[in-house]
Amino acid sequence: MRRIPRPEPGSRDSPAPRRTRGNLPAELNQFVGRRTELERLHQQLADGRLVTVTGVGGVGKTRLAVRAAEQLQDRFRDGVWLVELSMLQDGGLLEHAVGEALGLADATGRPPRSVLVDHLAERRTLLVLDGFEHLVDACASLTHTLLLQAPGLRVLATGRRPMGVTGERTYPLAPMPAPAPRSSGADAAGEGHAAGDAVALFADRAAAVVPEFTVTPENVRDVAELCHQLDGIPLALELAAGRLRALSVRQVLLRLDDRFRLLTGGSRGALPRHQTLRTAIGWSHELCTPEERLLWARLSVFAGHFDLEAAEYVCSGPDLPADELIDVLAELVAQSVVIRDEGTAAGSAVRYRMLDTVRAYGAGWLDTLGDTARMRRRHRDWYMGLATWCELDWFSPRQEEVKEQIDSELPNLRAALEFSLEGTEDTHLGQYLAGTLWFYWAGCGRLAEGRHWLDRALELPSEHGDSRLKALWVVGYTAVLQGDTAGALAALQECRDGAELTGNRLAAAYAQHRTGCLALVSDDMPRAEELIRGALARYREIGELNSNVLMGQVELAMAVAFQGDLAGAVALCEEVQEVCEDHGERWTLAYARYVLAYAAWARGEPDRARELLAECLAINHLFHDLLGLVLAVELMALITSARGDPAEAAVLQGAAGRIWPSVGLKLFGSRYFYAPHVLCEERARAALGTVEYERLLREGARLDLAATVERVLGVREPSRHRGAVPAARTASAHQPSASPAVNGGEAEG
Repeated sequence: MRRIPRPEPGSRDSPAPRRTRGNLPAELNQFVGRRTELERLHQQLADGRLVTVTGVGGVGKTRLAVRAAEQLQDRFRDGVWLVELSMLQDGGLLEHAVGEALGLADATGRPPRSVLVDHLAERRTLLVLDGFEHLVDACASLTHTLLLQAPGLRVLATGRRPMGVTGERTYPLAPMPAPAPRSSGADAAGEGHAAGDAVALFADRAAAVVPEFTVTPENVRDVAELCHQLDGIPLALELAAGRLRALSVRQVLLRLDDRFRLLTGGSRGALPRHQTLRTAIGWSHELCTPEERLLWARLSVFAGHFDLEAAEYVCSGPDLPADELIDVLAELVAQSVVIRDEGTAAGSAVRYRMLDTVRAYGAGWLDTLGDTARMRRRHRDWYMGLATWCELDWFSPRQEEVKEQIDSELPNLRAALEFSLEGTEDTHLGQYLAGTLWFYWAGCGRLAEGRHWLDRALELPSEHGDSRLKALWVVGYTAVLQGDTAGALAALQECRDGAELTGNRLAAAYAQHRTGCLALVSDDMPRAEELIRGALARYREIGELNSNVLMGQVELAMAVAFQGDLAGAVALCEEVQEVCEDHGERWTLAYARYVLAYAAWARGEPDRARELLAECLAINHLFHDLLGLVLAVELMALITSARGDPAEAAVLQGAAGRIWPSVGLKLFGSRYFYAPHVLCEERARAALGTVEYERLLREGARLDLAATVERVLGVREPSRHRGAVPAARTASAHQPSASPAVNGGEAEG
């Protein structure tokens, strides 16, 4: 790391042998963490003469700046000087405050700025200007003058926004990294120093209040959750630690709904704005213009990240025109109220977010304005529109982007669903939104969450309108995937009856399709074929073509294969493959190639089967479709055995066994679906012996999802273990295919 240059010994600028000069205060408690931040701040000061540390109130700007300045004292011959500006209200007294901090006594009539220039002109000094945001214009003017006329001067400033001076380098200070919710003890204790900074700070301050306090296996999850909910803001953590005089960590955690009332009582020696969390955040609020305060309040309806277009739609109005909102938002970013995050992909849009504590403060003001319900309704409407477009785009080359977009917007979609289902007047909108996200629930590993929202939506009274019918067939779909036969039958029957009553041909087709899917996993192949063929005919009549329709054709291929017509199944899947390639669709394509992989194995072509199956698994992993993924692993185990590696086949079966509990009923409890698994197990046991097979099964069960995928997609040569079984050459009529009739999975896997 490049350092601030040291003067050569004997030069005019070489450090004097006397002790370091300055007025930095001694630390009253331990400085915790921030190692990386200190290194980066040192680098900034090496590269520039004015560095401004910005961040939200209570994030630790002052403490970091003072610690960095202390570490650099020996590099400034004429001292490191702290100027505390938070209590100074009159910008006209700024020069006097700086002079006083420097220990200047000038009784002449010279302008105070000239006195400062004369004093600093030939000195090597570091000036720390702390808390200048309410005096930004005066501070910017003075700093600019001093830097121009005092070449040995460097300035380290702290504020909630940059100064805007030429040559300024800004260092946005984030809160301390906090463990993710429900972290394990090892996680919360800090795997890596940075992740444990928030916990370490809380533990240190808590021990100062309750000397016997330590982070233990019994309280570590509560400590981790507390640090997470407080956004890792040092001030909030210190105030929370102070509450341990009367409360346990769990009690503090349970009272965080009113964090601004709870987190008070800071040290008497602290600055007034740091004695309560409300005052710390309120200090930023007071510095905002009316338009900035209004936008802050309205932005509080967003959960997680949002983009400019969403903010313009939700938050604009006659009092805040959409074409002016970007300027107001930019000011909130400059003042550290809103955090700007770069998009992860090339060309992706900038996104914004607020810390939960800052958002909660804005939400309180929105309630005071009496505008919460209207803003939440506008928020819900925007995300309903987004879900609708994403459903359409799912059947397109943008499928992966759609998955990523819904992933990033999931907190806002949850908030929109919650608002729609809080009462009864918007029930139909909640049903529509929950049903519209079918592709995400089923295709991206969110079955359990989808079922949660769909069940809630359908519990509320409503007519059999289009929205309810859509929610019904989607909940039937998820119930089939989860192995809930009774729930699927009830929902699909109600959907079919309602569709006939209202004449909704599309809902009737979907109900028939998913009833056929239920027959498929219930081992009733003739009925499954009849129902799915009928549904596909209805789709053609209506002109419906999407991923769901194509999945129906793959499911038909499954029913056909289970009845012995493997060639017919291949023809159906090759047709699906062509349509998918024409439309850029990949999710259903993965399932079609899965069927084709099985057919290749049955023809005695294990290498071709493995190639197709690797493509299938890679796509399923991309979308986090756990059911498609675990089915692919099961079939890969069989193919691996056929390629002469029963040991690896046993490991893969063990890995699949670990995934199934996160998906649902293992292989749907179907003898058809179970047949490839049984065949693989019989061959592996015969080749390895029961003891070795069970050992390898346990070895596979220790692999997590990422390790399993990496292992399957890695290039492995067959071990040629004794007793290897040759590839099958034909598939008997009673031997079921392993092609998928259903799809989905759990995010928690």
